[in-house]
Formats: sequence, C-alpha cells, structure tokens
Amino acid sequence: MGRSLPGDYAYRKVYHYLESLIDEAQGLEPWRLPSLRTLSRRLRVSLATVQSAYSLLEEEGRVHCVPRSGYFVRVDVQAGGPPLPAPSGLSNVPTQPMLERSLFTHERRLARQRAWAAAPLEEVGSARLRNALAERYTRSSSHYWRAEEVHLAPDVQALLEVVLAALALRGGTVLVCSPCCWQVLRALQRCGMRVLEVPLNAYGAADLQALAGLLSAEPVGMLIMPSCLSMPQGRLMSQHDQQQIGQLLGEYPVWLLENDLDSELCFSGPPAARLRDWVDPRWLLMMGSFEAAVGGEAPYAYVLGRHATLTEAFAQRAFQLAPLRLQALALMLGKGEIERQSEKLRAELQWRMECLGQQLRLQLGEQVSFQMPEGGWTLWLRLRRPVPLDGIVAALSGTALRVVPGGQHSLQVRHQQYLALRWVGEGLDALQQALEKLAQALELRCGRPVG
Repeated sequence: MGRSLPGDYAYRKVYHYLESLIDEAQGLEPWRLPSLRTLSRRLRVSLATVQSAYSLLEEEGRVHCVPRSGYFVRVDVQAGGPPLPAPSGLSNVPTQPMLERSLFTHERRLARQRAWAAAPLEEVGSARLRNALAERYTRSSSHYWRAEEVHLAPDVQALLEVVLAALALRGGTVLVCSPCCWQVLRALQRCGMRVLEVPLNAYGAADLQALAGLLSAEPVGMLIMPSCLSMPQGRLMSQHDQQQIGQLLGEYPVWLLENDLDSELCFSGPPAARLRDWVDPRWLLMMGSFEAAVGGEAPYAYVLGRHATLTEAFAQRAFQLAPLRLQALALMLGKGEIERQSEKLRAELQWRMECLGQQLRLQLGEQVSFQMPEGGWTLWLRLRRPVPLDGIVAALSGTALRVVPGGQHSLQVRHQQYLALRWVGEGLDALQQALEKLAQALELRCGRPVG
C-alpha cells in the first residue's frame, strides 16, 4: 500500500496510500479522491478503516468533504505535505518538522548501529519507550510508575478499544467532559459506547452536584476527564475542581481515564497539580500520545494503569509497532528534546491565539464572543445569533482558518452555536483574509451588516 511502514495500524496504511494520491494531485486543481467503497474494495479493508484515514486527513486540512460528491484534495495543499510555511517560519504545527527530522535522524543512527543483544528488536524498542514514559510520569516515591504498567498502542482508537475490552466496559456507559476532544469522542463511538456528557454550571465548569446525580443514577463504568486542559476550549481546570472531582469519584466504583493528550500545550507550562493527584490510583488510567508533540509520523498512544488485566490484554493484542521508531522516541524523551520543543510550541501557539483574538475583535466586533484560551490549538468561538454553520464552514474552506462546528464535539444537542477555530495559515495577511470571509458569511446568513 504505497509508502506504508512496517508495523503501521490498518488505517495508517490507508492514510499513507492516500498521501501518495495527494502527491500526484500536486495542488493544481480540485482533485477528487476515491470513494470510501472504492478504497475499501481496492485495499481490502473495512469502510470504517477508510473513513478513519479520511477523517485524519480532513482534520489536518489536507482534504475536504463535499456532500454527495466525495473527498477532494484541498487546492492550497502543496504536494508532499501540509500548507507551505509562512515567511516568518510559522507553519500549521510550528515545531513539528524539527521534531520529525530529529525522529528520523535517531532512527537512521539506530539502524546503522544494530548493536543490540539477542533480544528481539521489537522487544527492545518497546521496553525502552515504556521505561522512558514510566520515568516521565514518576513524581515522587509515593507517585511512581513502572515500565510494566505502561502499555503502548498504534493510536488512540486502538488504545481505547483494548482498554475498554480489558476492563469489560465495551458497549457500556462512559461519561465525558463537554465539549469533548473530537479524537476521543469518535473513538468511543466506534467502540459502541453509550456516551453521556458531564453537566456544566453557568460558568462552563463541571456541575459537581449534577455529576454526582449522574453517577448515582446511571451505570457509568468510566469517566474521561482532561488532565488539566480541556479541549477544544483550552480552559484550565482549577485545583479546587480537581480535588472535588477526586473526592466524588472516591464514592463510586468508576474508572477515571485522565486524558493527557494536550496537557503539554498549556501556555504557562504544565501545572503542578493534575486530576490524577486526587484519585485512588487503583482506579486511575492515564492516556497520552506523541502525535501532538512529534507529529503524524508518531501517532503512538499509551496508557498507564496498574490493573493486571491491562497487561494481559495488550500482550494478547500484540501490536506490531515499528521498533526503531519506538526506540527513537525513547531517546527523544530521555534527551529532553520533546520537552524543549514543547516549550517553543507553547510560546508560538500563545502568540497565534493572541493574534487571532485581536483580529476577531477588530473584524467581527460584537457578533461573536469568546474567552482567550489558556492553552492548545483552538479558539472556542460563540456566535451571538443563530446561524447555519454548514454555510460558514463551506465559506472558509481553503482559507487560513480550519473551522469545525461546535456540535461535532458533542454527541448530544450541545454547542450548536459555537465554532472551533484553528489558524493554520501562513501569516497575518492570510488570517485577515479568512476573517473577512467569515464576516461576509455571517452578514449573508444573518441578513444584516457586520459590525
């Protein structure tokens, strides 16, 4: 399947195959890609696998879906990758190219050395990465982790499938924060979970009294909450709320899956207190991934948990992960490369958010409202008047703004008048042009002048 790598998960192979088709398109014109059914037959994979690959490319802004027509290559996508970097050095994921280069450099050096003992290469790479992650999450003599308590998977989807099956939760009820990280929400859907959402108070924080009522009334097997930074809102959870949720969970036999996918993106740096500090470690799972920091070449996800059934379940699944890549990631963790690049990424993301917020105030005025995020890639924007969001998304297709309707971050009827905005363009001029299109789209759909 084209440029797929040994050990790739199924949808990653489809993803790499689609990348080769995108390269052929060369960004010269709207280029229609094969349909889901065509690719399913051609590559002998399920429709769900093809859909996962297309969803990832769509999230990256490299393809877009036209209703009843199919998927097309974005015309602003250059052959071989995401949009061109800005003259100032900005890009969609600013520090990612450097980290990917470092990853490949480590891999090449490791391949030349080949100075391992008799242990299988797969086993060596996995062991070293699990050791590095255990060291990273160990904080003290009373909060420590061992390598055997770290479990690896090709991506978040595969990770959640194994965890839910191991804990006999698959098909059951799970409670998530709202709005929920789209990656987690889609993975839960594919696992057939009944998803409930944590009630919110007037300030947008978790309503603890209503949460207690849900835990009492519903057969909730797992609560999924952010470690410290909620996405897409980019809001930090207060230490008081963390402590209250921890105390509440102590009254119920409910697993806590702490979502640590985005905690490194807090603009002020990762906070000292996390939700994990307030819960019974016997009921604690911590989920993370390398994709946000390193990029699409390292989609691997991991979970830390002490339950014996997890070890058995991951051993039985026996994921075939690229061993050199695992070992290269372990080296990057050990040398502090990921930590240093995360610092640069946080600084640039904060600058981007400040620019985006300033331009929104200038061009859209009172038509929208928002709170500046405290971390992450996304600005959570509320439209003050009801507007058909599909038209807004279509109007901004191909611009410097990646737009996702807020309703996609919920399986219930919530957040319908919100947009999740991500600036993926090349500079301030491209951002201003995109916001002008947004203002025009709002004017057209509201039936009155902007401003």
